Amino acid sequence: MSEKVVGRFAPSPTGRMHAGNIYAALTAWLVAKSQGGDIVLRIEDLDRDRSKPKYIDAVQRDFEMLGLTWDRGPFFQHDRDEAYAAAFDSLKERGLIYPCYCTRADLHAASAPHRGEKLVYPGTCRLLSAEERAAKEASGRRPAMRLRTPEEVISFHDSIQGDYSQDLERDCGDFLVRRSDQAFAYQLAVVVDDAAQGVNSVVRGVDLLCSTPQQIYLQNLLSLPHPIYGHIPLLVAERDRRLSKRDHDASLDALLVRFGSPEAIIGHIAGIAGLAPTTEPATPEQLLSCFSLKNLHGRIQIAWI
Repeated sequence: MSEKVVGRFAPSPTGRMHAGNIYAALTAWLVAKSQGGDIVLRIEDLDRDRSKPKYIDAVQRDFEMLGLTWDRGPFFQHDRDEAYAAAFDSLKERGLIYPCYCTRADLHAASAPHRGEKLVYPGTCRLLSAEERAAKEASGRRPAMRLRTPEEVISFHDSIQGDYSQDLERDCGDFLVRRSDQAFAYQLAVVVDDAAQGVNSVVRGVDLLCSTPQQIYLQNLLSLPHPIYGHIPLLVAERDRRLSKRDHDASLDALLVRFGSPEAIIGHIAGIAGLAPTTEPATPEQLLSCFSLKNLHGRIQIAWI
């Protein structure tokens, strides 16, 4: 990459950080900083109901305590509705968006499982007539808005997982760009934000790998640049249980009790993930001397306990 590398932290302020968040942020930081790059801090608070001011403040303090510094931001998605609306209107003007009246229960009943965590939207509302749409709205249904996907294969090279392809129509289906509550959907917001904030290096969990072709498709439609993507293995607990904010034993507070210091947390996570040769305590800055992009590999999951 000839231009300056710009990575990002993109936490959702819906709870305290946990081991999985720290691992993803540490890897993104090392990838950018090892190449002389910058880090953007973006607070992804699209979900206004679940996002809490106390967590917005806490996540910034947590990053600082762990030595995970940023160079630009923080930027907040709640300030970006105008930019999302402009992108949405561009797609709508080209006839690429249509209203969808399906409930969550409808989708689960009619959708086929996706290769991953998603369901394939079967196109239920794509061909509704004006009369059918009017009848659904008269019954009180508030539509979400979906982007039409063609029979097109999106392929890209992931810097960690290797080559990846997805047939948009078969493996994804038409996907949301605005929810029924009028909030813009994550897929649209993230591509608009990455482009506006100069992000060209995206490091995140492998659970989001299957979302990347949709984002690339949106980037193509909106004439936005493509970042280099790297999807890291997930940290898992016993029985391959994926870590989440509900796992209090993996929360930052619990980790501080267990390991005793931010440096010990960073060192342990770096060691088990192959980012460092040992699990000895270390700051992110100290890990730069031993970090190499070659250390990253395509393992699907890592036991962190």
